Amino acid sequence: MKKLLMPYNSQSLNLKNHLVMAPMTRSRAIGNIPNALMAEYYGQRKGAGLIITEGTAPAPEALGYARIPGIFSPEQIEGWKLTTTAVHQNGTKIFLQLMHTGRIGHQANLPAGVQVVGASAIAAAGQMHTDTAGMQDYPVPVALSTEGVQDVISGYVTAAKNAIAAGFDGVELHAANGYLIEQFLNPNVNDRTDIYGGTIENRSRFALEVVQRVADAIGKEKVGVRISPNSTLGDLQAYDADATEETYIHLSREFNRIGLAYIHISINPQVPAQTLTAIRTEFVGTIIYCNTFTAEKAEAELNKGDADLIAFGRAFLANPDLEQRIINGAELNAPDFTTLYTPGAKGYTDYPVLFN
Repeated sequence: MKKLLMPYNSQSLNLKNHLVMAPMTRSRAIGNIPNALMAEYYGQRKGAGLIITEGTAPAPEALGYARIPGIFSPEQIEGWKLTTTAVHQNGTKIFLQLMHTGRIGHQANLPAGVQVVGASAIAAAGQMHTDTAGMQDYPVPVALSTEGVQDVISGYVTAAKNAIAAGFDGVELHAANGYLIEQFLNPNVNDRTDIYGGTIENRSRFALEVVQRVADAIGKEKVGVRISPNSTLGDLQAYDADATEETYIHLSREFNRIGLAYIHISINPQVPAQTLTAIRTEFVGTIIYCNTFTAEKAEAELNKGDADLIAFGRAFLANPDLEQRIINGAELNAPDFTTLYTPGAKGYTDYPVLFN
């Protein structure tokens, strides 16, 4: 039997297989409230051992994109219960990804009176889709004060508690892809002169305080973190290679000290193999690899032993029954890229399955 389909057991995670559904923004949360359509979508994919939800805002100012869900209101907690109930029916575990978009957002996607915030007042190059005004340039974010940083951290803590109340098995803190936590890590975006800027230790402080406070609030075994070393998504721009590697060694060592359930690494071609090796050396818990994996590549990676679990994105997006297709060696559906972020069921819950 393929290792990918065998049970996985660690100190923090007991999963029915090694197959993880990666977090993917799908923009179906009308009014930023999770709904029955979303519960159907996740329920269809409960063949995974672990599902990590789409990025979910821990606070109103974190809602950078159109129609992404939140976890800061009673209505959102109740909405997410539909999803956790649907997924748990098949013994699948589900973690809520907490994503604060920071400067990668636009006021038109935020509630009235809420501003786009960031580590520093440095706008990202490029544009953001808004439902009300179409494509818009990224604004200059309001730089968080030192006290404001603490407010954001408190928001993460409350959101994590809300996630547990909604029935999630844990949370994944999104520290990748150019969003707020990674904005603090990258010196091209973080020009702060307080305790959250300057040295590697200071730039890492925000990430580590969020992780520690959330772990203290809901239990370290219920907390994972997603990282993307060397990524330039979100107009981050690469910085000194040695400093980049040292940053992720420092983070991994601290994540290990805290005792997190897992590190989820978004692999990109710019990540040196030695950086991945260093992370594996520093962190004794579960490591998940994600990006461009086929079932065959995943099997080879698991047998090599660097990664403990493999996450699939587009394959799960277009194949609700991905595990059945792997079992049967069946061809995969191709994703419809025109409906990735459109409202409604088309290209969301209507992909064909092998067996009804």
